[in-house]
Amino acid sequence: MQQRYGRTTARRSVNFRFFGEVIGELRRVTWPTTNETFRLTLMVLVVAAILGVVLGAADLVFGWIFDNIL
Repeated sequence: MQQRYGRTTARRSVNFRFFGEVIGELRRVTWPTTNETFRLTLMVLVVAAILGVVLGAADLVFGWIFDNIL
C-alpha cells in the first residue's frame, strides 16, 4: 500500500533539501583571506569617502550658482 504524504510533510522535505543544498554550496565557496577582506574593505571606504567629497563639493558649487542666479 502506497503512503501519501500531506502538504506540510512535502513542504518540510523541500525545505530541508533546500537548506542541505545551501550548506553544500557554502562549503564549495572560496572565502577571501583576512588580508584580502581588510584591503577590499579599506578600498570601499576610501572610494565612498572620495565620492562623498566630490558630491558635496558639487552640491556647494551648484548651490552657490543657483543662489547668485536667483
